[in-house]
Parts: sequence; structure tokens; C-alpha cells
Amino acid sequence: MDLVPALEEPLRQPLKSVLGPATAKVMAEHLGLLTVGDLLHHYPRRYEERGQLTHLADLPMDEHVTVVAQVADARLHTFASAKAPRGKGQRLEVTITDGSGRLQLVFFGAGVHKPHKELLPGTRAMFAGKVSVFNRRLQLAHPAYELLRGDPEESVETWAGALIPIYPATAKLESWKIGKAIQTVLPTAQEAVDPLPDTLREGRGLVPLPEALLKIHRPHTKADIEDARSRLKWDEAFVLQVALARRRHADAQLPAVPRKPAPDGLLTAFDARLPFTLTDGQQRVSREIFDDLATDHPMHRLLQGEVGSGKTMVALRAMLAVVDAGGQAAMLAPTEVLAQQHHRSVVEMMGELAEGGMLGGSEQATKVVLLTGSMGAAARRHALLDLTTGEAGIVIGTHALIEDKVQFHDLGLVVVDEQHRFGVEQRDALRGKGKQPPHLLVMTATPIPRTVAMTVFGDLETSVLDQLPAGRSPIASHVVPAADKPHFLSRAWERVREEVENGHQAYVVCPRIGDEEDDPKKSAKKKSAEDEAEKRPPLAVLDVADQLTRGPLQGPKVEVLHGRMHPDDKDAVMRRFAAGETHVLVATTVIEVGVNVPNATAMVIMDADRFGVSQLHQLRGRVGRGSAPGLCLLVTEMPEASPARQRLGAVASTLDGFELSRIDLEQRREGDVLGQAQSGARTSLKVLAVIEDEEIIAEAREEATAVVASDPELTHLPALRTALDALLDEEREQYLEKG
Repeated sequence: MDLVPALEEPLRQPLKSVLGPATAKVMAEHLGLLTVGDLLHHYPRRYEERGQLTHLADLPMDEHVTVVAQVADARLHTFASAKAPRGKGQRLEVTITDGSGRLQLVFFGAGVHKPHKELLPGTRAMFAGKVSVFNRRLQLAHPAYELLRGDPEESVETWAGALIPIYPATAKLESWKIGKAIQTVLPTAQEAVDPLPDTLREGRGLVPLPEALLKIHRPHTKADIEDARSRLKWDEAFVLQVALARRRHADAQLPAVPRKPAPDGLLTAFDARLPFTLTDGQQRVSREIFDDLATDHPMHRLLQGEVGSGKTMVALRAMLAVVDAGGQAAMLAPTEVLAQQHHRSVVEMMGELAEGGMLGGSEQATKVVLLTGSMGAAARRHALLDLTTGEAGIVIGTHALIEDKVQFHDLGLVVVDEQHRFGVEQRDALRGKGKQPPHLLVMTATPIPRTVAMTVFGDLETSVLDQLPAGRSPIASHVVPAADKPHFLSRAWERVREEVENGHQAYVVCPRIGDEEDDPKKSAKKKSAEDEAEKRPPLAVLDVADQLTRGPLQGPKVEVLHGRMHPDDKDAVMRRFAAGETHVLVATTVIEVGVNVPNATAMVIMDADRFGVSQLHQLRGRVGRGSAPGLCLLVTEMPEASPARQRLGAVASTLDGFELSRIDLEQRREGDVLGQAQSGARTSLKVLAVIEDEEIIAEAREEATAVVASDPELTHLPALRTALDALLDEEREQYLEKG
């Protein structure tokens, strides 16, 4: 983070003797570590005491792990194979234990000789490899290992009590090799410049940065680790919150045109036509938005609410208020399917109010135009003209709205749907279309815990819609363990048939499209026992649709929908499904966002363990949108005790998206919290846990706001400025790509 010249040294040079160019290359490519400073900020994930063994009982599937354990037994087997037809093939099976569980290691071929000599019963070692399942048991195939031997000078107690740092590693570079490289550069930690203002650090009793770096990498006691982590968490929280506070401060200085709806204008006419009353939540959030729109600096508001909580209605009323006040409103959707759907539903909700300038249009009416990349040239020209003249008060579109050619008459409000699909650059490009910065409303159906909102969307004020409109039906969710109980899967397809026979429709969701070109190298290889240990590829839309139409769903009309289809074909499929002509839609997650078919009551998610908790919750929100109850079946082959099954159990047990988003974050690894946008090594959260450290984040936000208010340019805090520059490094001037 706070990289000064000694810490900016590229890893390839100072460590030639230790790392060598090959290791430096692996560090750069697989861990994103380029400089000495990056390496010092690559903190241990956890620590093992030599005298204690780790928990083998809760190893994550398909992840690269490092464990400290003891060899219980080792057996060498011979077998016949294609390569060794005379029964000369060799397989070494080693069982390791830690008191909580046992794990099998397997070595093949020439790779058996060294471990056969070294991994004798009673030996303790660190093992690193990828967890896979073979014969329904967890195993590590060909793990790397490092024997744990005591220094002859050390007493048994000192040796057993020593803390071994376990680093986030890769298949190409084990934890202990990273540890050795870090020990080499540790002396330069003394030169790290401290980004925290002295008053803040002393006031909170935090250790200086050089001391924190030494203690995190070479702790003598558990208290050392605590001191270091408390300090480094503050660094991460504070520097990030300063970046957000500066963005909020800069936004507050921008001028904007206040937009107040006319007393008897378009909004009043629209409200009068509504066949239902708005929920209390919709009215409250609308008031917050209208208050913001009336100010002379731009609104920056995040509107989060469950699928179906009526966010689109709130956004539409905000757009109408701006049109009333003489401005234009633009809604940006992540996909063409969704843009077309928003356009259709807005035009339907507005009726004659959407027919501005047309015969039969109301006198308060405006025009609502659609703008997407796949439109024909004539329709596009027409839409662009309506925007330039101001004839169209509302435009709904995809990224096509951001293009240079698109000119607005007077853009007053930008609504961004499903914010996690848009970066800051795109948002700013659209904001740049206004004569003055327009107001901004960002919507998401992914429930976000308060601290994540403070971290990821920290430059936005937040409104939450947490009650569903009357008439929404409950959704029953169940886990279908296809491997343990195949008859449950047969019953799932029967349930889908029953829904169809009752006049309803169903979705079947798969993780993959199918028909991907097979890699000839892969298919040419004979399947060995190691290959068998790898999991099968995820189920694919095209294969599943084919199996269903020939088997359990023969008869009902089944269609497929996925991202590789032409936009017109996708739209045609969605229209047929929405019209009830198609009974079952087999799709990828393209249906996750915004598809609204009230008659769809059932959803079967295949390989549900391959999706995240929030994604499953989003998908499930597509059913039960009408008056009939919804059903969501989560199909998985994962064993009952696996973390994946527990995750699915959690999704099935609650419909509360905020509760699920907490579970989701608690189960994820530290660096994933801010998603792929923050995958750069310097910029992902390493020690700060967004859920656990709620207090630190809230306090850091207060401190950061105060610091920026008194010194927006950080003139008196050069070290903080340096840390900020390192955080917002050149190619992501916005660390906050999501917010």
C-alpha cells in the first residue's frame, strides 16, 4: 500500500539469489506481487502451531490448501494400466491425521519414490495441494510437502509452540516458499512510511506500521499477531474510506440543476392512474429521492431492495418528476433483454402518458424511447433525434447510451439498474452527457449488508426497500441431493410437469451453455485415476434441454436461452415465454436480472453448488411473482457434510436476502468481498473482514470524513497521500470500480 522507494524495488532484482526470475514471474502472474512492498503486504492467511494440527474436517472443495498434519500410515500399491500393462504401475496412498479428521494423499508413478522414503508414520509436515473427491472421499493428489524438523538447538517446547505463517499460495508456489522470500525482504519493512495520522494512531493505541509488518510475518506470540492485525485493518479501512470521502467531497462541490416536479404535471397524472397504493417503503424512499432532486448539487443515491420490492416503480416516479421539471431521464440496463423489458413495462405502466406528441397521447405526456446496440439504423436515428430535441423525456438503453454520438437536450437524472454490472467509468461517461452533472440513482436487487454498502458503495447515500408489495407469493425452497437420493431428482421433474399441467411455467437454470469446443489435447488423453479424481464439468443448458425433452419433460414446449444467442433470438424466446407459449425455459444466469414472468412458478437450479449465495437468491426471485406460490429446487451432487451443501441449506431456509448476504460474506475468502473488480493484489482487502469489522469500518469512515473535511487535498498528510496513490494506482484510478 504505502510504497516508498525501498519498497518499490521490483522483486526480480533484489531477490535474484532467493527467488530467481522464475519465482518472481510466478509471484507476478499468479499473486500479482511485483515489488518488495507488495510482498510485505502479502499477509499470512492464518498460523499453525507446530504442536497443534489443523482441522482436516472442514477443508474446502476445489481449493488450494496448506495443512499441517501427521502421517498415520503409508501404503504402496501396484496396478496395471495403459502405461504399465504388466502390473508395474505404482500408487502411494498416505493417510494424514490432525485429530479432527483424516485425509488421503495420493502419489503416482515415478513421483512415489521420495515420499515413500520420507513420509513415514509419525512424521509431521506441511502439505499443500488442491482438494478433490475420489471414491466420495476427500484427497490431495501429488501434494507438495515440507517436513517439519526441529532445530537441534531448540527445546521441544519452543519448537512445538513456534507459529508457522500459512500464506495465500498457488499450485505453482507453496506457502513455505513465499514465507522464505518474505523473510529475505523483511528488514526493508523498517522503511515503510506510515499512512495513519499520528493523532489517530496514538489515540487508538495502534502500533507503528514497520512494527506491524514485522509482527504479522514473524510473530513470537499470538498477541503479536493481534497487534499487527488490528493495525493493518485500520490501514485498509482508513485509506479506503479516505478515497470514498474525497469522492463524496468532490461530488458535493459539483453544481446541479434542482428538479422539482410541477404540482399538476406528469407525476400527479401518473399517480392518479395507479391501480394500487404504494407501500410505506416506496413512499419513504420516494421522499428521500425527491428531497435530493430538489438540491443544487447532484444526488448520488443507492436504492437497494429485494427482487420484486418495487424499485422500478420508485425509479420511474423519480424519472417522471425530472421530466415534469423540464429535464430528461436516462435508465441504463446491463443487457438488451432487460432494457427491452424495462421499456415495455414503463410504457405499459404509463399508458397514454408515454405517447407524447402522438394522437391519443395525454397533454402531460412525454415520449419514452429505447436505445440499444442492435437497433436498425433508421430506428436509431429517430431515437437519437428525439433525445437531442428533448422530445423524449425518458430513454431506456444499454451501454449504447454512453456512446459519443448520443446527445441529450437536458439530461437531469441517470438511473443505473444492477450497479454491480457497471463500472465507475461508464457511470461517469453517462453523467458527462449533461450540461451540468445530472442526479444519479443506482439500483441493485442484491441485498448488501450495511458495512459492504459503506465499503463498496461508500460514495453513495443508501435507501433500502425491505417490504414486498401485497400479493407477492411465498417461495418454498428445497435442496435436491441428486447423488445421495436420485429419486428426489425424478420427483423434481414430476413437480415441474405438475406446475405446467396446472397452467404455469418453469425455469431450469444451468451453470454452462454447452457445445464449447473441446480442447483436443484434453480429449486425446486417456482418463487416469488422477483425472477421475477431478470433478466433472458443470451441467450445460444444451445438454440438459436435450435430456429433458427426450425424457422427463417430453410433451411440454421446452426452449433454451443463453448469452451466445443473437439478441433478436433471445428477445423472441423471452417474448414467447412471457406470452406463455413456452412451458419450460432452460437457461443460464441471463435470467438472473429483471425477467418478469408472473406465471412462472417453478425453478430448478442444476449444480446449484456452483453458484454464489446471492446469485441463487437473485435467481429464485424470478418465481412466485404472481398470485400462485413459487417453488425453487436446488439440485446438487455434493456430499451432505460439505460446506457447499450447508450453503444451499442456508439459501433454502430463509427468504431474507440481507441474512443470506451476511452468510455469503462470512463464507467467502477475504479477498473476494469486493468482487473481481478489486482483484488487483494491492487493492483487495487482505485483513479487513467486512462483516466482522463493522465497527472499524464505521469508525474509519468518521475519521476519514473529518480528515477530508479539514484537508481535502491531504496537503498536511503526505504519507496518507502516498498510500492513497498506491491504492488508486494508475490503471484503476477508481479503486471503487463497483461504486
